[in-house]
Amino acid sequence: MADVIENVSDTAFGVAYYRAQESERSDALFRDPFASILIGERGREIAAAMPIPSVGRQIIVLRTRIIDDFIQFAITQGVDTILNLGAGLDTRPYRMELPSSLLWVEADYPHVIELKESRLSAEKTRCRLERVKIDLANVEFRRKFFADVHARARKILVITEGVVPYLTEEEVGSLADDLKDVLHASYWIADYVSAEALKFRRRRRSMKMKNAPFKFAPEDWFGFFAQHGWHPREVRYLGEEADRLNRPLRFPPALQIWIGIRKLFAGKEALAGIKRFQGYTIYEPEA
Repeated sequence: MADVIENVSDTAFGVAYYRAQESERSDALFRDPFASILIGERGREIAAAMPIPSVGRQIIVLRTRIIDDFIQFAITQGVDTILNLGAGLDTRPYRMELPSSLLWVEADYPHVIELKESRLSAEKTRCRLERVKIDLANVEFRRKFFADVHARARKILVITEGVVPYLTEEEVGSLADDLKDVLHASYWIADYVSAEALKFRRRRRSMKMKNAPFKFAPEDWFGFFAQHGWHPREVRYLGEEADRLNRPLRFPPALQIWIGIRKLFAGKEALAGIKRFQGYTIYEPEA
């Protein structure tokens, strides 16, 4: 019997399924009417195979809202080109209020691009949209692609939503260098996962995710990016955003007990750290 999740690209169906669920709420943090078009029959199946689905849904909803906010900020700062690497089933060029002059470039594996072009062929975008079929692991082709985008843009924002954790440290370092030195990006939106969250994920490792494991686990997350010339302009942590948006995180009973025990023995700084288990960062290149 084939695995439900065969590769990292399959997780995009689960992510889109969660976005479709959020869009049905009366108090939705965003509206994505296109997610349901993309997920087909696989969305529910893939979402159910993700680690702790109820928590995964909350994480996806919060990260979507955080990245939406970062994008709007970048546009106010003069960004004219957005490059979404590993775009998956993202639909922001269709659903967000964006300048019609904005160029949005999606890059992903050919089968992902072909699926989106097929299922969204009748829909209209809010900005100019290009799609590029690419394996980002092909460094030579990637650099040529980045150089082409740089030549046509004035100010670039890069999005790697849910991409970095699945790469090795060597791969992330190479990508970080190319984004700075070849693409000359002005901003970069990327994941943050605390060491504690990574340890918990390993303990709760699901065989359903064996074909899409987290690989990136540096000892000092922000220090790693600093070594490659990127520093955080802003970090938004999921626990803190959940409070700000009045969407308290709800965990399964066993995880609630573990968090409760941690709180009993944690100091003030450690308590704050519990809410900072995961988040998203908008980076700027060092001068």
